[in-house]
Amino acid sequence: MTPKHFSLKSLLSTALVASAALLVAAPAKAVETYAFDKAHTNILFAINHLGLSEFYGQFQDFDGTVTFDPADPTKSAMDVTIQATSVDTDVAALDEHLRNEDFFNVAQFPEITFKTTEIRRTGETTGEIVGELTMLGVTKPVTLDATMNFNGTHPLSGVLPYYKDAHYLAVSAETVVKRSDFGMTYLVPNVGDEVKIIIETELRRQ
Repeated sequence: MTPKHFSLKSLLSTALVASAALLVAAPAKAVETYAFDKAHTNILFAINHLGLSEFYGQFQDFDGTVTFDPADPTKSAMDVTIQATSVDTDVAALDEHLRNEDFFNVAQFPEITFKTTEIRRTGETTGEIVGELTMLGVTKPVTLDATMNFNGTHPLSGVLPYYKDAHYLAVSAETVVKRSDFGMTYLVPNVGDEVKIIIETELRRQ
């Protein structure tokens, strides 16, 4: 038989039990892991050449993961390893010179790494990715100014089978470092000390 009246205490107890049940039933939004879509990722650098022009190059071989927390993007992280020998300026002789001890010294230091230490939001789709860049055996703090260009189902999901139901992040990021801070002093200041690093990447959720 259903009672005609409930006490306030009974109502509160029922509400608390129901709320607790809902919290247990609702799964926490998990941190998402992304991999680089390497066909649509570029890691570029630009350096002043003798005051005449900005000279560009890139790295062709890299890997890593990005973790993204949809609930709190500041808890996200990026871990990248670049193979220094993959430096590519479209000039074969220059690439060989960049690989020797005057520049990247790839025989002794084959990898360049970046590991996130902090992410700070600066706007709705912008932030600062703070981390440690290691090159030539030297580790220095670096801050990338980043913009999230896209977060969602790939625009070609309904067109190409490869992208069917694929979830993507797209990010642009830039920073400037001094190569002399890492011990790369050859031809400074004739060839610029400051190096602009430009990253354009599309990332696929795993």
